[in-house]
Amino acid sequence: MHARTSEAAAGPGPRNLTRRIARERLEAAKFGFVTRRVPRDQIESLVVGSFAPRPGDLVLARVEKLGHHHRLQLPGGRRAQLFPGDEIVVCYGNRYAPNQFEAEVPRELRPCHLVASGGIAAEALSRHSSMHAPTRLRPIGLLGDAENRRLNIGDFALPAPKASPKADIPVIAVVGTSMDAGKTTAVAHLIRGGSRAAMRVGAGKVTGTGAGNDVWLMEDAGAEHVIDFTDLGHASTYKLPLPEVESLLYRMVVHLQQLRVDVVIIEIADGLLQRETAALLQSATFRNLVRGVIFCAGDAMGAGSGVEWLEQRGIPILAVSGALTAAPLAIQECQQLTGLPVLRRDDLATPLVVRELLSAPTGSAAMSGT
Repeated sequence: MHARTSEAAAGPGPRNLTRRIARERLEAAKFGFVTRRVPRDQIESLVVGSFAPRPGDLVLARVEKLGHHHRLQLPGGRRAQLFPGDEIVVCYGNRYAPNQFEAEVPRELRPCHLVASGGIAAEALSRHSSMHAPTRLRPIGLLGDAENRRLNIGDFALPAPKASPKADIPVIAVVGTSMDAGKTTAVAHLIRGGSRAAMRVGAGKVTGTGAGNDVWLMEDAGAEHVIDFTDLGHASTYKLPLPEVESLLYRMVVHLQQLRVDVVIIEIADGLLQRETAALLQSATFRNLVRGVIFCAGDAMGAGSGVEWLEQRGIPILAVSGALTAAPLAIQECQQLTGLPVLRRDDLATPLVVRELLSAPTGSAAMSGT
């Protein structure tokens, strides 16, 4: 286990109550995906008091009323059905998901919600009109170690890499207009193409809300190694300051490059208007690490606006892809509007296309594409 922050090491304040937690109670609880790096034998106590939870703190909570998320994604991938009265172990975290919920960590241990199936507890602020009300949780207490110090998934993050980035191992980022623009599908097929080209592919998801779906899809597509932000100590990345988001990208790239891959493919969640995404794309860290981006959109107009946004900021664009490529007419519109190659998912999974993406001058449309 790695060193805790000074706040965590300080332990519970004078108004906090702690007690040992029975091993049988822990074994009966359902653990969310975001807790997967936390060894169960490190959990020894239950901490209750008048303090503010921090993002990443582990909480034992009781399900009070089922809502939108009626299953919990376990560390191994199974989705466990939830029932009122179940006790679950999840993490506090903020959430930004325009098609689902916006939520933030509450300021005290009070009733809140399960806002992501990977195991995120927060207070829901708003939801998409298609969403049911969120599942209601009642926190029982934060989980602590044998010395009654609150446990946080940041305690179990991968260690900071000691090496520097390698210029000879290219990094491609997949970004998009918004949630559900087709970014994860594009990443998976790009990984597939690299794997079919006999490349060792390292993959990662830099920002988002903790869940296993994208990690496992990257593995299934053929990635040799996959790292996401939960491996680096964060249950979610919404509301993180820019230096921490930059650190996530830097550490992820260096960790993957140290694993002797030939190319690194990363996904950046949400869209260009999301605060952390916009700030990261315009940062010096992104500019120094990433060779170019594949931009995903749901329609040609969105693609055109996004390409213009990226070009104004000097971000090299290798190609356009995403949900729009399901429509031949949308592909034609996008090509006419942007002048860039528009790649369907089958194109991305083609070894020749991947080689051309890696060898084409950045910002150039001089590749075969569609």
